Amino acid sequence: MKVELWAIGKTNERYLEEGMALYEKRLKHYLPFQWTVLPDIKGAGNLSAQQLKAKEGESILSRLKDDDLLILLDERGRSFSSEGFATYLDKKLQQSQRRLVFLIGGAYGFSDALYERANDQLSLSSMTFSHQMVRLFFLEQLYRAMTILRNEPYHNS
Repeated sequence: MKVELWAIGKTNERYLEEGMALYEKRLKHYLPFQWTVLPDIKGAGNLSAQQLKAKEGESILSRLKDDDLLILLDERGRSFSSEGFATYLDKKLQQSQRRLVFLIGGAYGFSDALYERANDQLSLSSMTFSHQMVRLFFLEQLYRAMTILRNEPYHNS
């Protein structure tokens, strides 16, 4: 199964881009992986938070295939330890779908339509992080999960 991480808008900080590039490169040794930056919505500054979430949702839904597994990275989602996430990921990778899409929303989160379409929601923490920092944190956890599944020494239990 191909694993993809989608996020809306470019990463503004170089140090985050460097970290993300490091983990993206490492991940490609374990599985087919793609990082996708979805374009910002044009005229977003003139939209309310609800309108922006709706437009972002429409854009994302148009890119999804019917058989994609969609996992929202959402502060209200289920939370796992690193080992628990590795087990969760392993189960997802064994399913018959061709693509597993993890989605990081915009600054205001997700539209109702995306919540309805999603197969699951995961939380990295009960704390709130910027949606740009979550990109790096999630890539690191995805890499960590793969090393746990392969019994490699990166993760210390």
